[in-house]
Amino acid sequence: MERNEAPRAEREALLAALRLQVEWGADEALEVAPVDRFAAPTAAAVALPAPALRPSLAPPPVALPVPAAPAAAARLAAGAGDLAALKAAIAAADSPLRDTATNLVFADGNPEAGLMMIGEAPGADEDRLGRPFVGASGQFLDRMFASIGLERSRDFYLTNILPWRPPGNRSPTDAEVTLFLPFVLRHIALVRPRHLVLLGGVSAKTLLRAKEGITRLRGRWHRVEGEGVSLPALATLHPAYLLRSPAAKRDAWADLVLLRRTLDGAITPG
Repeated sequence: MERNEAPRAEREALLAALRLQVEWGADEALEVAPVDRFAAPTAAAVALPAPALRPSLAPPPVALPVPAAPAAAARLAAGAGDLAALKAAIAAADSPLRDTATNLVFADGNPEAGLMMIGEAPGADEDRLGRPFVGASGQFLDRMFASIGLERSRDFYLTNILPWRPPGNRSPTDAEVTLFLPFVLRHIALVRPRHLVLLGGVSAKTLLRAKEGITRLRGRWHRVEGEGVSLPALATLHPAYLLRSPAAKRDAWADLVLLRRTLDGAITPG
Protein backbone atom coordinates (compact mmCIF):
# COMPACT_ATOMS: atom_id res chain seq x y z
CA MET A 1 0.00 0.00 0.00
CA GLU A 2 2.82 2.39 0.91
CA ARG A 3 4.57 1.69 -2.40
CA ASN A 4 1.47 2.87 -4.33
CA GLU A 5 1.00 6.11 -2.37
CA ALA A 6 4.11 7.86 -3.73
CA PRO A 7 3.30 7.39 -7.44
CA ARG A 8 -0.28 8.51 -6.81
CA ALA A 9 0.91 11.69 -5.08
CA GLU A 10 3.35 12.35 -7.90
CA ARG A 11 0.62 11.97 -10.51
CA GLU A 12 -1.66 14.33 -8.60
CA ALA A 13 1.14 16.91 -8.35
CA LEU A 14 1.80 16.67 -12.09
CA LEU A 15 -1.91 17.04 -12.89
CA ALA A 16 -2.14 20.08 -10.62
CA ALA A 17 0.84 21.64 -12.40
CA LEU A 18 -0.77 20.95 -15.78
CA ARG A 19 -4.05 22.55 -14.68
CA LEU A 20 -2.15 25.64 -13.52
CA GLN A 21 -0.40 25.95 -16.89
CA VAL A 22 -3.76 25.72 -18.68
CA GLU A 23 -5.16 28.47 -16.43
CA TRP A 24 -2.13 30.62 -17.32
CA GLY A 25 -2.98 30.24 -21.00
CA ALA A 26 -0.58 27.45 -22.11
CA ASP A 27 -2.06 25.83 -25.19
CA GLU A 28 0.87 24.02 -26.78
CA ALA A 29 3.24 21.25 -25.67
CA LEU A 30 6.91 21.76 -26.32
CA GLU A 31 7.56 18.03 -26.85
CA VAL A 32 5.76 15.32 -28.77
CA ALA A 33 5.21 13.40 -25.52
CA PRO A 34 5.63 14.30 -21.84
CA VAL A 35 9.08 13.61 -20.43
CA ASP A 36 9.20 10.97 -17.69
CA ARG A 37 11.59 12.52 -15.19
CA PHE A 38 11.53 9.41 -13.01
CA ALA A 39 12.53 6.86 -15.65
CA ALA A 40 16.06 5.51 -15.70
CA PRO A 41 18.15 7.14 -18.44
CA THR A 42 18.49 5.10 -21.62
CA ALA A 43 21.70 4.57 -23.55
CA ALA A 44 20.49 7.00 -26.20
CA ALA A 45 19.77 9.63 -23.60
CA VAL A 46 23.19 9.24 -22.01
CA ALA A 47 24.73 9.70 -25.44
CA LEU A 48 23.08 13.08 -25.95
CA PRO A 49 25.26 16.17 -25.67
CA ALA A 50 25.35 17.91 -22.32
CA PRO A 51 22.89 20.76 -23.06
CA ALA A 52 20.06 18.28 -23.70
CA LEU A 53 20.50 16.77 -20.23
CA ARG A 54 19.40 19.89 -18.35
CA PRO A 55 15.65 19.42 -17.91
CA SER A 56 15.59 21.73 -14.91
CA LEU A 57 16.12 24.76 -17.16
CA ALA A 58 12.86 26.33 -18.32
CA PRO A 59 12.49 26.85 -22.08
CA PRO A 60 13.16 30.45 -23.12
CA PRO A 61 10.01 32.57 -23.56
CA VAL A 62 10.86 33.19 -27.22
CA ALA A 63 9.98 29.56 -27.93
CA LEU A 64 6.31 30.30 -27.23
CA PRO A 65 4.05 31.77 -29.92
CA VAL A 66 2.52 34.46 -27.68
CA PRO A 67 5.26 37.17 -27.82
CA ALA A 68 5.04 37.44 -31.63
CA ALA A 69 1.25 37.81 -31.60
CA PRO A 70 0.96 41.49 -30.49
CA ALA A 71 3.10 42.68 -33.42
CA ALA A 72 0.90 40.80 -35.89
CA ALA A 73 -2.21 42.10 -34.13
CA ALA A 74 -0.90 45.65 -34.32
CA ARG A 75 -0.37 45.30 -38.09
CA LEU A 76 -3.88 43.91 -38.57
CA ALA A 77 -5.41 46.67 -36.44
CA ALA A 78 -3.48 49.45 -38.19
CA GLY A 79 -4.68 48.23 -41.58
CA ALA A 80 -8.38 48.54 -40.66
CA GLY A 81 -9.83 51.66 -42.27
CA ASP A 82 -13.36 51.34 -40.93
CA LEU A 83 -15.37 49.35 -38.40
CA ALA A 84 -16.23 46.56 -40.84
CA ALA A 85 -12.55 46.11 -41.69
CA LEU A 86 -11.65 46.16 -38.01
CA LYS A 87 -14.16 43.41 -37.26
CA ALA A 88 -12.68 41.31 -40.07
CA ALA A 89 -9.16 41.96 -38.77
CA ILE A 90 -10.13 40.82 -35.27
CA ALA A 91 -11.66 37.67 -36.71
CA ALA A 92 -8.39 36.99 -38.53
CA ALA A 93 -6.19 37.47 -35.45
CA ASP A 94 -4.69 34.21 -34.21
CA SER A 95 -5.93 33.51 -30.69
CA PRO A 96 -6.81 30.29 -28.83
CA LEU A 97 -9.96 32.05 -27.62
CA ARG A 98 -11.29 32.01 -31.16
CA ASP A 99 -11.24 28.21 -31.13
CA THR A 100 -13.26 27.88 -27.91
CA ALA A 101 -15.83 30.66 -28.42
CA THR A 102 -19.01 30.46 -30.49
CA ASN A 103 -19.27 33.98 -31.90
CA LEU A 104 -17.11 37.04 -32.28
CA VAL A 105 -18.57 39.79 -30.06
CA PHE A 106 -17.68 43.09 -31.70
CA ALA A 107 -19.90 45.99 -30.62
CA ASP A 108 -23.43 47.29 -30.14
CA GLY A 109 -25.19 50.61 -29.90
CA ASN A 110 -24.68 53.84 -31.83
CA PRO A 111 -21.08 54.51 -32.96
CA GLU A 112 -22.03 58.12 -33.77
CA ALA A 113 -23.26 58.88 -30.25
CA GLY A 114 -20.03 60.40 -28.93
CA LEU A 115 -20.04 58.17 -25.84
CA MET A 116 -18.18 54.84 -25.97
CA MET A 117 -18.21 52.23 -23.19
CA ILE A 118 -15.62 49.47 -22.91
CA GLY A 119 -16.07 46.41 -20.75
CA GLU A 120 -14.01 43.31 -20.04
CA ALA A 121 -15.04 40.26 -22.09
CA PRO A 122 -18.16 38.52 -23.38
CA GLY A 123 -20.09 36.09 -21.19
CA ALA A 124 -22.17 33.08 -22.17
CA ASP A 125 -25.16 35.08 -23.44
CA GLU A 126 -22.94 37.46 -25.39
CA ASP A 127 -21.04 34.55 -26.92
CA ARG A 128 -24.29 32.90 -27.99
CA LEU A 129 -25.81 36.05 -29.55
CA GLY A 130 -22.65 37.77 -30.79
CA ARG A 131 -23.42 41.10 -29.08
CA PRO A 132 -21.89 42.70 -25.97
CA PHE A 133 -23.86 43.18 -22.75
CA VAL A 134 -27.01 41.23 -23.57
CA GLY A 135 -27.15 38.99 -20.48
CA ALA A 136 -28.25 39.88 -16.97
CA SER A 137 -25.43 42.39 -16.49
CA GLY A 138 -26.23 43.99 -19.85
CA GLN A 139 -29.88 44.39 -18.94
CA PHE A 140 -28.82 45.98 -15.67
CA LEU A 141 -26.43 48.27 -17.56
CA ASP A 142 -29.30 49.46 -19.76
CA ARG A 143 -31.38 50.24 -16.66
CA MET A 144 -28.43 52.05 -15.05
CA PHE A 145 -27.90 54.41 -17.96
CA ALA A 146 -31.62 54.81 -18.63
CA SER A 147 -31.78 56.32 -15.13
CA ILE A 148 -29.74 59.28 -16.44
CA GLY A 149 -31.60 59.45 -19.75
CA LEU A 150 -29.24 57.40 -21.96
CA GLU A 151 -30.48 54.71 -24.34
CA ARG A 152 -28.18 52.13 -25.93
CA SER A 153 -29.52 52.37 -29.49
CA ARG A 154 -29.26 56.16 -29.48
CA ASP A 155 -26.84 57.52 -26.89
CA PHE A 156 -23.84 55.20 -26.48
CA TYR A 157 -21.71 52.53 -28.10
CA LEU A 158 -20.47 49.35 -26.41
CA THR A 159 -17.53 47.01 -26.86
CA ASN A 160 -15.09 44.93 -24.75
CA ILE A 161 -11.35 44.51 -24.32
CA LEU A 162 -11.67 40.89 -25.52
CA PRO A 163 -13.89 40.05 -28.51
CA TRP A 164 -14.07 36.33 -27.65
CA ARG A 165 -15.48 34.72 -24.52
CA PRO A 166 -12.79 33.18 -22.26
CA PRO A 167 -13.58 29.55 -21.38
CA GLY A 168 -15.73 29.26 -18.29
CA ASN A 169 -16.10 33.08 -18.09
CA ARG A 170 -12.67 33.27 -16.44
CA SER A 171 -10.86 36.60 -16.23
CA PRO A 172 -8.73 37.61 -19.22
CA THR A 173 -5.04 36.80 -18.98
CA ASP A 174 -2.36 39.46 -19.44
CA ALA A 175 -1.34 37.83 -22.75
CA GLU A 176 -4.91 37.98 -24.06
CA VAL A 177 -5.29 41.63 -23.08
CA THR A 178 -1.96 42.48 -24.71
CA LEU A 179 -2.96 40.69 -27.91
CA PHE A 180 -6.26 42.55 -28.34
CA LEU A 181 -5.23 45.97 -27.03
CA PRO A 182 -4.18 47.25 -30.51
CA PHE A 183 -7.66 46.43 -31.78
CA VAL A 184 -9.30 48.28 -28.88
CA LEU A 185 -7.17 51.38 -29.48
CA ARG A 186 -7.93 51.23 -33.20
CA HIS A 187 -11.62 50.84 -32.37
CA ILE A 188 -11.51 54.01 -30.29
CA ALA A 189 -9.64 55.85 -33.04
CA LEU A 190 -12.21 54.86 -35.66
CA VAL A 191 -15.25 55.73 -33.53
CA ARG A 192 -13.73 59.01 -32.25
CA PRO A 193 -16.00 59.37 -29.21
CA ARG A 194 -15.97 62.52 -27.12
CA HIS A 195 -16.05 60.56 -23.84
CA LEU A 196 -15.16 57.03 -22.72
CA VAL A 197 -16.64 55.01 -19.88
CA LEU A 198 -14.44 52.14 -18.68
CA LEU A 199 -16.56 49.40 -17.15
CA GLY A 200 -14.66 47.41 -14.53
CA GLY A 201 -11.09 46.86 -13.44
CA VAL A 202 -9.75 45.08 -16.52
CA SER A 203 -10.87 47.83 -18.87
CA ALA A 204 -9.78 50.67 -16.58
CA LYS A 205 -6.36 49.26 -15.69
CA THR A 206 -5.63 48.31 -19.30
CA LEU A 207 -6.55 51.57 -20.99
CA LEU A 208 -5.32 53.85 -18.22
CA ARG A 209 -2.12 51.80 -17.84
CA ALA A 210 -2.74 51.88 -14.10
CA LYS A 211 -1.82 49.54 -11.28
CA GLU A 212 -4.59 50.67 -8.94
CA GLY A 213 -7.80 48.70 -8.63
CA ILE A 214 -11.16 49.90 -9.87
CA THR A 215 -12.25 51.14 -6.43
CA ARG A 216 -9.38 53.65 -6.52
CA LEU A 217 -9.77 54.55 -10.20
CA ARG A 218 -13.54 55.03 -10.26
CA GLY A 219 -15.38 58.25 -9.59
CA ARG A 220 -13.16 60.67 -11.50
CA TRP A 221 -12.10 61.53 -15.04
CA HIS A 222 -8.83 60.27 -16.47
CA ARG A 223 -7.39 60.40 -19.98
CA VAL A 224 -6.84 57.57 -22.45
CA GLU A 225 -3.97 58.12 -24.87
CA GLY A 226 -3.19 56.17 -28.03
CA GLU A 227 -3.67 55.94 -31.80
CA GLY A 228 -3.47 59.71 -32.11
CA VAL A 229 -6.31 60.39 -29.69
CA SER A 230 -6.48 61.77 -26.16
CA LEU A 231 -9.89 61.31 -24.60
CA PRO A 232 -11.49 61.86 -21.18
CA ALA A 233 -12.35 58.51 -19.60
CA LEU A 234 -14.52 57.79 -16.57
CA ALA A 235 -13.79 54.53 -14.75
CA THR A 236 -16.73 52.90 -13.00
CA LEU A 237 -17.83 49.56 -11.58
CA HIS A 238 -18.83 46.76 -13.91
CA PRO A 239 -22.58 45.96 -13.84
CA ALA A 240 -21.82 42.28 -13.19
CA TYR A 241 -19.98 43.31 -10.03
CA LEU A 242 -22.90 45.48 -8.97
CA LEU A 243 -25.27 42.53 -9.30
CA ARG A 244 -23.02 40.56 -6.95
CA SER A 245 -22.41 43.49 -4.60
CA PRO A 246 -25.57 45.61 -4.29
CA ALA A 247 -23.96 47.80 -1.62
CA ALA A 248 -21.65 49.22 -4.31
CA LYS A 249 -24.57 50.63 -6.31
CA ARG A 250 -24.32 53.87 -4.34
CA ASP A 251 -20.82 54.46 -5.74
CA ALA A 252 -22.00 53.56 -9.24
CA TRP A 253 -24.85 56.07 -8.94
CA ALA A 254 -22.34 58.80 -8.04
CA ASP A 255 -20.39 57.91 -11.19
CA LEU A 256 -23.55 58.12 -13.29
CA VAL A 257 -24.37 61.54 -11.89
CA LEU A 258 -20.82 62.70 -12.71
CA LEU A 259 -21.22 61.40 -16.26
CA ARG A 260 -24.60 63.09 -16.71
CA ARG A 261 -23.31 66.44 -15.43
CA THR A 262 -20.31 66.17 -17.75
CA LEU A 263 -22.47 65.39 -20.79
CA ASP A 264 -24.68 68.36 -19.89
CA GLY A 265 -21.64 70.65 -19.80
CA ALA A 266 -21.78 71.36 -16.07
CA ILE A 267 -18.36 69.70 -15.58
CA THR A 268 -15.35 69.84 -17.88
CA PRO A 269 -13.07 66.79 -17.56
CA GLY A 270 -9.44 67.63 -16.79
